[in-house]
Amino acid sequence: MEIRAFAERVLLSDSLSEKLIPIETPITDHEPGKPFDVDEPTRPANLQFAPKRTAPAMPKFAGLVDPARRALAHHIMANHELQALEVMAWTLLRFPEADPEFRQGLVTVMADEQRHTRMHAERAAKLGLEFGDLPVNCYIWKKARSFQSVMDYLAGLPLVFEGANLDHSIEFANAFEAAGDKRSAALMRVIHNDEIEHVRFGLEWLRRLKPEHASDWETWNAHLHWPLRPEKAYGDLFQEEARKAAGMTDEFIALLRKQAADSK
Repeated sequence: MEIRAFAERVLLSDSLSEKLIPIETPITDHEPGKPFDVDEPTRPANLQFAPKRTAPAMPKFAGLVDPARRALAHHIMANHELQALEVMAWTLLRFPEADPEFRQGLVTVMADEQRHTRMHAERAAKLGLEFGDLPVNCYIWKKARSFQSVMDYLAGLPLVFEGANLDHSIEFANAFEAAGDKRSAALMRVIHNDEIEHVRFGLEWLRRLKPEHASDWETWNAHLHWPLRPEKAYGDLFQEEARKAAGMTDEFIALLRKQAADSK
């Protein structure tokens, strides 16, 4: 299967099940095609982006003792994962001239995003809420629309959104555990481990593509578009060891910690 055909299926299908079909092997990239852009991904009717401030907010951790609130949390996170998958497909189509090795690596990450979407949707359903029964937001997608290059993508999605999820995944794992939901907690820990590899992928490519003498921190900041900024790249439960495992230097982590302290 061609990478472009896979990306088009993910981005342009109006069927959730089609979006989540794994790429057929062998994966080829003989015809990356011309740059292609869309304002929004094509989605089924029940997963269309809702007007601003009409989708339900993430429930507070204390409320997760209620199975309905846990279902809502998984519903929201399924949409986060689906948006990330769609942004990755858009990146493949928007920047077909990108390094073929980057494109192959991104497809591998997309397979995880497909799996994460299914995991959250299935868990929400087990808790009584079908994915698409509630309105969903477009926050990640809208922020990605400002990406003007692969470097912007690397700075924004892997190093901000997935970087922050190094913390959020553990925060939710702990909260689900406290609510007595070991299955949901285990799901979040699986996602946490995958996010380490996704952040590593983003960081490795940022280093490969950045100017020779530029630092990771300088390059990252240079490619962030407001409102994405360093303080969006972490949560309350800062996971230093996960960031080290993802390849962040002590200096980069120290600057992130300083940013976190200064923003309080």
